[in-house]
Amino acid sequence: MTEDLRAPALGAPALRAPALGAPALDAPARAPRGLGAPEPAGAEPCVTGSVTLIIPTFNESANVTELLHRLTEALPAHLPYAVLFVDDSTDDTPGLIEKAAPDCPFPVAVLHRERPDGGLGGAVVEGLKRAGTDWVVVMDADLQHPPHLVPELVGEGERTGAALVVASRYTGGGSRAGLAGGYRVAVSRGATWLAKGLFPRALRGVSDPMSGFFAMRRSAVAPEALRPLGYKILLELAVRCRPEKVAEVPFVFQERFAGESKSTAREGLRFLSHLAALRSATPLARMAGFGLIGLSGFVPNLAALWLLTRAGMHYLPAEIVANQAGVLWNFALIEALLFRDRRRHRHWADRLGRFTLLANADLLLRIPLIALFVARLGLAVLPATALALVTTFVLRFLATEALVYLPRPGRRGAPRHAGGGRRRRP
Repeated sequence: MTEDLRAPALGAPALRAPALGAPALDAPARAPRGLGAPEPAGAEPCVTGSVTLIIPTFNESANVTELLHRLTEALPAHLPYAVLFVDDSTDDTPGLIEKAAPDCPFPVAVLHRERPDGGLGGAVVEGLKRAGTDWVVVMDADLQHPPHLVPELVGEGERTGAALVVASRYTGGGSRAGLAGGYRVAVSRGATWLAKGLFPRALRGVSDPMSGFFAMRRSAVAPEALRPLGYKILLELAVRCRPEKVAEVPFVFQERFAGESKSTAREGLRFLSHLAALRSATPLARMAGFGLIGLSGFVPNLAALWLLTRAGMHYLPAEIVANQAGVLWNFALIEALLFRDRRRHRHWADRLGRFTLLANADLLLRIPLIALFVARLGLAVLPATALALVTTFVLRFLATEALVYLPRPGRRGAPRHAGGGRRRRP
């Protein structure tokens, strides 16, 4: 049966009738927004049992009924299962889940988010926070992931002692047949090679880090450590949680049952941003990225200098103005690639002003440092200049991280998470 973590029909009791040994979804149902008593502070819906299926959904109304039907046929009666849909839809997906749920021999719950923070990956994290089971299985709602493999994933984990079991298209017996067209095949393959090249140790034993179909021991997941961006949640879990042992089960990627793929050029850009954020998670990696971005800033700097001098501006003021083009370029890339998850601590204008001040202060500091190294240390001009560049670079990186992107004293807080409740439609 179902318990609606959004809002039951007005006057209808919450439905909770576990079957086949599966415990109930024991969180209280939420009253409709604006009606009834408010939910008690700290009340969090929690799914309990042996296996929780977390299914993120965004406008999958054409697929969810068939998905529940196939899960009913595929899941064995001897193992308690519970299904949790974490829904970001603007269509009637939650209502269709409610309608189909009474025919299922396992508990079904719907958590509808008002804001889709983190995309489908963020939806999975919200589900992980509410799962109190030994195992969690993550799968898509479009039936490209075969439901009959769910017990096999969990069984492989129990048999091998693995903490993570990945359904892979690229291991023996697997296939990417459901990918539509050569373009999507090339993109998928390219993304896989890029991810494995950037994280060879974290993804050792994972042939398909782009898979959205996997099982994981709940004890191996630390949801508070996850910072998902987009829909590649397996990559996030593998890199940040580092499960000790990984196993794989081959699967044939199916064609979509209905609807359109959520894989777009925008999701591709989010994936690249996510890769950069994961790769720059350590201070040393962030410093290296900071340096590479700084080097790239010479391109807009020199281009602006050429345009300004061609327009007749004297080269000295042109140098100052052109330097700002490089500063803006560097700021945009650092915001997108290095400190994306820290931008909420200050307004963008405050961050830009601080970053610009630090970048220009670097020029003022470098000349006195060169003079100091020549006069006091006896260095030649070229070695003194190189040492000054390294010194100001390290100082600028440390100052940028501390003064621009770390929380202000007394303003540190946990990231905001979307609550339940159904989005109002116009």
